[in-house]
Amino acid sequence: MKTPISWLAAVGLLLCAAGVSMEHLKAENLNVIPPDQHNLVLNPGMKVLPRDCYEMLMTSSGKARDGVYLIKPGDSPIVAYCAMQEGGWTVVQHITVNSSVNFDRTWAEYKQGFGDVTGDHWLGNEYLHQLTRGPGRYKLGVKLVDQDAITKMGEYDPVLVEDESSGYRLRLGLFQGTTVDALTLDTENYLHDNQKFTTKDKDNDNYFQNCAKLEFQGVPGGGWWYDACAGANLNRRNVIYWQKDCNKERLCKYAWMMVRPSDTVKLVYSGDCKKDEL
Repeated sequence: MKTPISWLAAVGLLLCAAGVSMEHLKAENLNVIPPDQHNLVLNPGMKVLPRDCYEMLMTSSGKARDGVYLIKPGDSPIVAYCAMQEGGWTVVQHITVNSSVNFDRTWAEYKQGFGDVTGDHWLGNEYLHQLTRGPGRYKLGVKLVDQDAITKMGEYDPVLVEDESSGYRLRLGLFQGTTVDALTLDTENYLHDNQKFTTKDKDNDNYFQNCAKLEFQGVPGGGWWYDACAGANLNRRNVIYWQKDCNKERLCKYAWMMVRPSDTVKLVYSGDCKKDEL
């Protein structure tokens, strides 16, 4: 039986045939990928970069695999982790409970991003703004995994993170999913929708203290779209909090936040010898 050429090798052949140079990696947020991991970027030589992971998936006819890609949602390229098998989501946040990555960061750090894009990280508020401002409509996905390996997913459609002059305010549309709606339901003054972003050095919340500085078991809350203060917070690294789904009694191990264009079809490619499934 003839051995199929891997998708990555095929892309390499196409790039060479098109005369694309595999030059040094250029991205505005190289701080979120260690220098010894630059070789993990799967499309380093593309001359015309996709604006997000979904566009990259479509460019590859649905065959791109999970991993780190160069995308260009604004004027400059950035690196981002793409969840291709789940339908081309651009991952903007990932956290593991008791992560070694510190999420107690400044406004500037939350703006530009931090952590390791292949693991726990925050992609950056500026890039969240660039991705969600369009030109098309975007939606926000939240994925939670508890200590029993039960996975829940919720989506807000549409989503918009406004620009820095507006405090990176979060705007959310209708919710659907298996998680509770912890962002747009007003539960004891915990309405995260329409809130500005707060960090330890920039207090934009509605509480008399800075919510990002409030500690639980010695760990500050981290940056978030606080109200007074939180019905959800995926940036507190000792307790992932999402109302009744994730809290100090019901522990969650992992959380992800992702964005993708609205009204898309999920393509699941199962190999050359099997039928593709919708």
